[in-house]
Amino acid sequence: MSIFIIRGPEAAGQLIRTAQPLPPLVLKSLVHRAIDAGTTVAIRACGSEQELLDALRVADHSRGEVILLDPGACVDSARLQRLLPHLHNAYVEVHDDDARAPEACLPAHVGKRIGVARGYCAQSYMHALEIALDHLGCSEIAEGVHVGT
Repeated sequence: MSIFIIRGPEAAGQLIRTAQPLPPLVLKSLVHRAIDAGTTVAIRACGSEQELLDALRVADHSRGEVILLDPGACVDSARLQRLLPHLHNAYVEVHDDDARAPEACLPAHVGKRIGVARGYCAQSYMHALEIALDHLGCSEIAEGVHVGT
């Protein structure tokens, strides 16, 4: 089982730009937390809307159970909003924004969204991973502490 982290481009149109890499400490924490929960993470940063759509389709046909989706500049994409209801995997929407400057979210009714993680900058990915692990029923860690309510 694996959790896919799919990150959309940071800009659209003529200014297409792939998302900046996650900070090394956040990436390390994501990987270790996933391993502790008995799963893995696969990360894909996309440079265009089409690449994002293709990555979602590939992830949906793989062994993944949940997608952590940062739509980036594609948050308003009609093509993305048409694709999401057809995916089998659930997703957690992630925004690596600051609480003082929140990014727009996808419409609430689009696809199998199980939560939104936003406002914690890059740490939003850790929050999203916890939502995904709780959804999968594997939020227990080696020390026997349950994360959640």
